[in-house]
Amino acid sequence: MARIAVIGAGMGAMAAAARLAVAGHRVTVYERTQTYGGAVRRFERDGFGFDTGPGLLTLPAVYRDLFIKTGKEPLEDRVELVQVDPAARHVFADGTQVSLPNASRAGVVTALDEALGAGAGQRWGDFLVRAREAWDRTRRPLLEEPLWPNWQVLADREPYPAVPHKRLLRTRRAGTPAEIGAWELRDERLAALLESQVLAYGLDPRTAPASAAVLPYMEHAFGTWYVRGGIRELARAVYERCVQRRVEFVFGAEVTGIVEKDGRAAGVELADRTVAGADHVVADLDPALLRALTEHRLDEEGDVRPDPVSPVPGRFTLLLALREGREEQAVHRTVVHAPDAGAELDFLVSPGGEPVCPTVTVLRPDDPALRPDDAHESVVVSAVVPGEAGRQDAGTVRRYTDFLLEAAGSAVPGLRERLLWHEVRAPGHTEQETGTRSGAVPAPALAAGRGRFLHPANSTRLPGLYRVGGWSHPGGGLPHAGMSGALVAGLIVEGPDFRGSQ
Repeated sequence: MARIAVIGAGMGAMAAAARLAVAGHRVTVYERTQTYGGAVRRFERDGFGFDTGPGLLTLPAVYRDLFIKTGKEPLEDRVELVQVDPAARHVFADGTQVSLPNASRAGVVTALDEALGAGAGQRWGDFLVRAREAWDRTRRPLLEEPLWPNWQVLADREPYPAVPHKRLLRTRRAGTPAEIGAWELRDERLAALLESQVLAYGLDPRTAPASAAVLPYMEHAFGTWYVRGGIRELARAVYERCVQRRVEFVFGAEVTGIVEKDGRAAGVELADRTVAGADHVVADLDPALLRALTEHRLDEEGDVRPDPVSPVPGRFTLLLALREGREEQAVHRTVVHAPDAGAELDFLVSPGGEPVCPTVTVLRPDDPALRPDDAHESVVVSAVVPGEAGRQDAGTVRRYTDFLLEAAGSAVPGLRERLLWHEVRAPGHTEQETGTRSGAVPAPALAAGRGRFLHPANSTRLPGLYRVGGWSHPGGGLPHAGMSGALVAGLIVEGPDFRGSQ
């Protein structure tokens, strides 16, 4: 039985902790805040409840696997999963609207043809077929296996089978989601549909690789799910599973250093200067924070590592408490597209001057647990913005608040008149809760792009130290965090011969 010290109580960390405990190890989780879940949190006031992190779940199979492997108990025995249908309603810049059914290719094709014109649905359906091919090519190495030392094979090989596009005397293939939209979808609204699903992960569709097509494909193929009571309930269930498996949690325990002995990780040092010995250390941290905890060089030339200079997007969120109940025909998720998509992306990567109206997501869960009674409603409105936006500048906060409220009016009838109060959560709030610089949103790992969209491997150059969570392979998002936990547990339990999750 080995002693395992886990830094942070995020979803990836807890997923690893539960699996390691079941394997017979003694696991202790050190969390600097007073609660678990990382960015998966809840805000409560006056009987209203709000998810302040992710609001929906894709690929629930990841957490179903976690619960079966750590106790032979179905996930559905611990939380209630509800398939969201329609998956989303889109309000485009020209006023066109379309509601897309959940996990139904035929239904999506029909809805797009009716809303955008004949042929639109078929072009989107054909795109999903190509996206599936990219998914099949990358699923195993990007999601189910550790990032091996030969990761460079993923760097330049574009798995998306782009359609040849003849332009003047040249034949080109789309290399980015923006080019897929322009050359293959050939409709500004279809392009906006694709780009919004890439932007939701903090990625610029003009520079992300075409392999980002797997992101909308995941949602389409595996459905969009809501956890009754809010996604925070999923974090609670994973935490309780850890406790059942005798994982020890120490809250209010800030790790200030990683102890090294005989050339390997040997424990953690806490802010009160106590030292907790361990045979393995698992860190659910931003890579910059992890590097600050050890004098050992974790990254060398040729490694996958984030660019510390690149602007990192965060998430600006409004929590709305409304009088009057949710209307019967209300849609769970509405995406209100930016009036000027180019200006939105320009400001995201090069913030300066006045903010511009972003693409806004409005979540209206029909959940009695999140409202005082049926005469009220809780709504979460969010947008991806530059990480520095709204951290200190009151004027920027006001501008984004106005943008989000105006956009939310397209999804919530009579919003301004119904508004009781609102709570602002700028990227700085996420930074305070998670420690991640600028409240950054980690994106899922993607193939191609010269490796710029991969994340550091779960193992490190310091033996006994492992990375887990959204800032490590296979990247950000609830499913990916759960997968990283499975990979780290496999590397510790089975050692270097571990070939990946089954």
